[in-house]
Amino acid sequence: MFRTEAENEDRIRDRIDTSARFTEADAVRLNRLFRGTDTSEMLETLLKERMAGDVGIVSSFGAESAVLLHLVASVDPSVPVLFLETGKHFPETLAYRDTLITRLGLTNLINLVPDEAEIAKKDENGLRWSWDPDGCCEIRKVKPLAKALAHYDASFTGRKSFQNSTRSHLPRFEIDTTDAQGRLKINPLIDWSAERLAAYIAEHELPAHPLVAEGYPSIGCMPCTSKVAPGEDPRSGRWKGWDKTECGIHVPGSEDKGGPASELPPGLRSGVLRRPGLPSKPTPSG
Repeated sequence: MFRTEAENEDRIRDRIDTSARFTEADAVRLNRLFRGTDTSEMLETLLKERMAGDVGIVSSFGAESAVLLHLVASVDPSVPVLFLETGKHFPETLAYRDTLITRLGLTNLINLVPDEAEIAKKDENGLRWSWDPDGCCEIRKVKPLAKALAHYDASFTGRKSFQNSTRSHLPRFEIDTTDAQGRLKINPLIDWSAERLAAYIAEHELPAHPLVAEGYPSIGCMPCTSKVAPGEDPRSGRWKGWDKTECGIHVPGSEDKGGPASELPPGLRSGVLRRPGLPSKPTPSG
């Protein structure tokens, strides 16, 4: 029986799988499969057998980023490393990024930048962080990462359970709920303690982020990162003074709540606005 070209195209289209890449059942199965497995062994199996499909590392090049990057680079240095270049980072972070990439032999750094037109429309004076940190994160982090992750089946994160209460019960494998694509979100270091991380860094002589020694155990964008006092939650210096604990890339997607920069509150259109207690930029390490 002969079919027309159109009929053949319809049959091909019918066979295209439009379902999510992974489901909750897949995440449960993987958590059971790798229960008790050493992190290095788990990463080697995942990457060499492509159990997670096309995967990238989302890295902030922050205080403990060297550990996960080293673990992955030891298996496959070509794994894409996605870095959100917000335009608001400490210069020390950008220098540290370049140092780690070279030192670890990572070959596929991808700098994700916000959309220029959206920045011009919604943050033309660059001060949105000072009155709408959620909106700032949305346009500088959430949207650029969402666009990039559409091309991947899974992503590695550097989240650890000890960092704060919102991360204390996360599994190694979960479904990325920021959209409906069914990507895996993999947290290889979720059960690592601060002591274990420090021991790994020392064992492999990994370079430290220069701001850690200055009292910054969790490092994000410069305007929204403060020093942390001894004994405080390591992430308590992030968005200090705001009811905010995450930038938004690890939570279900939401619409940008803020308006464009032209809708700033009266008196905030020009000049530099700082929240009370906002730290000044630390002196660059020499």
